[in-house]
Amino acid sequence: MSMARGDRLDELVSGEAVALDARPANFALRAAGGAIDLLVMLAATALGLLLAALLSASLGLEQAGATALTTAAAVLGLVGLPIAVETLSGGRSLGRLAIGARIVRDDGGAIALRHASIRALLGVVEIVMTFGGIAILTALVSTRTKRLGDHLAGTYSRHERVPKPVPLTTPVPPGLSDWARTADVARMPDALARRIAHYLRQSARMQPASRARLGAALAEEARAFVAPVPAAPADEFLTAVAALRRERERVALARQDAVLGRLEPALRPPHGMPDRG
Repeated sequence: MSMARGDRLDELVSGEAVALDARPANFALRAAGGAIDLLVMLAATALGLLLAALLSASLGLEQAGATALTTAAAVLGLVGLPIAVETLSGGRSLGRLAIGARIVRDDGGAIALRHASIRALLGVVEIVMTFGGIAILTALVSTRTKRLGDHLAGTYSRHERVPKPVPLTTPVPPGLSDWARTADVARMPDALARRIAHYLRQSARMQPASRARLGAALAEEARAFVAPVPAAPADEFLTAVAALRRERERVALARQDAVLGRLEPALRPPHGMPDRG
């Protein structure tokens, strides 16, 4: 299935056909969170090995028994602990709490014991045994910075600590008011519209060269979904498109509220019937 221009790999579509902007954690965040989790895991494993050695000495176990107890402590620290933490916390960990991320399925749902087990078992190979080498190489070439365990488990790290968007209230530029009366921007993907709105919020703080380059690129991308295309500078064109979409969405929501208001009397339960809604 081809991907339309303006769509992004981190956009999910729910069963109700609602686009969800699910932003994956970038490489730097994953590395920071992974380093914290690795230190915690190694510390817990070392503590477990120490307790196993003390217990073996106090019980006077033979070499085979002491080896079995030590192996069990190592497995619990390196595999059992990550599985338990991810399963019970719904994809969280100490490192991910610090960076504001969570491990989720590729479809955005919560992970289960199976996903956590695959990630933990592969983590011993790609993180512990190779000092993170395999995980780093895999994450660098992945569009969602997924390590090998994520690829096999069908998961990724979703960044959830995002700033609250500032409402964009810029009106249609006066020179494009006539164009806005007949323009069609309904085909524009929601992901592209969000990128345009984000650009317009940040453009005043950009360097002129960067602003011109990014504005021109967004305008070129947006022209494929706008009819007719006005002869206007990139910033004015993007401002008009954003304002037009916002106004038409406001009108559509107002009409929806009006329809629901007219239907409300018919949706109420008959007199004397309990409201179970």
